[in-house]
Amino acid sequence: MHNFTFFNKTRIVFGRNTIASLMDLTQPYHKILMVYGGGSIKRNGIYARVQDALQGKTVLEFGGILPNPEYEFCMRTVEICIQENVDFILSVGGGSVLDAVKFVASAVRYKGEDPWDILEKGAPVSEALPIGCVLTLPATGSEMNMNAVISRQEKGQKLAFSSSEVLPVFSILDPETTFSLSPHQTGNGVVDAFVHVMEQYLTYPVNSPVQDRFAEGILLTLIEEGPKVMKTPDDYDVRANIMWCSTMALNHLIGSGVVQDWTTHMIGHELTARFGLDHARTLAVVLPAVMRHQMKQKREKLIQYGERVWNLAGNEDAIDSAILKTRAFFEQMGLPTTLGDYHISVPECYGIGRILVERNGKIGERRDIGQSEVDAILKLAASV
Repeated sequence: MHNFTFFNKTRIVFGRNTIASLMDLTQPYHKILMVYGGGSIKRNGIYARVQDALQGKTVLEFGGILPNPEYEFCMRTVEICIQENVDFILSVGGGSVLDAVKFVASAVRYKGEDPWDILEKGAPVSEALPIGCVLTLPATGSEMNMNAVISRQEKGQKLAFSSSEVLPVFSILDPETTFSLSPHQTGNGVVDAFVHVMEQYLTYPVNSPVQDRFAEGILLTLIEEGPKVMKTPDDYDVRANIMWCSTMALNHLIGSGVVQDWTTHMIGHELTARFGLDHARTLAVVLPAVMRHQMKQKREKLIQYGERVWNLAGNEDAIDSAILKTRAFFEQMGLPTTLGDYHISVPECYGIGRILVERNGKIGERRDIGQSEVDAILKLAASV
């Protein structure tokens, strides 16, 4: 196991009726900006519950954050924070809203000329406004991690940054807030969490049995609970298990002391930027292709994954079956697994490998995936 430092300050408040704890959780703050998405929280009652819980506080609001939060929209939120002297931002929504809030919190306190440098140039985030979260769509793990992804349409970019300064002070996880999610959103969330685990797990062994077993436990739970939630979306226990899986999948715990990949995410971000596909749907397309392309490099972990997660024989002959079972699970959750399913051809993807290498150098856990390898992965992703 490699050396590591693990730090996570986020207080998790999990369970039914936990939105009522907002007053106590926000006690140190005086002017709160509540940020949310397209308005579903007003239809399903979550907006009213949050407002009731914050009665007596000065609460401003800013809605309209879309999936793949856009830089220009975020900067409008930054202006409000500065003009109104906001001292706390509350995200009410899914990972996209919280990603936007993390960037806004960083940009408000950024001392440089252009906050986009945080994403494009890796400018450090030395301080940020404190933030909190009421989670309504489990998927990204953003409620307990230091990561965020922001798009900039004018540049055709979708970029990520990470800083401990944007770890939420608290995150409220009430599984009942997820009952109104559509099958489309629910399937996306399960697959997103699954691939987060795989990016940290499916690399090569570094003698980290605790991390491996944690990761396999999350994968097994998602495989068990995912189909259940599609059939019984109002089952509290199922929703609770999926919500906690999504948080544990990317709160830096299972990734501590191990090598990580993130090739699937990097390619997926480019597919989203170019074609507008949902983030999780790009992952469902790319991961099986990465698994197949990297069979030799990931051989030991692929065998372990097949044996422990899919109950296959513990040998090389089971690798193909493990990849097929992964694809079948994604499709069971309602996510297609080829570019062809979205009527996207390989020539339309030309240039993605070049962009990734220019920005990051070679990628993957071994830093051996360059432009030609990305092209080969996209060819494998084109069809069954």
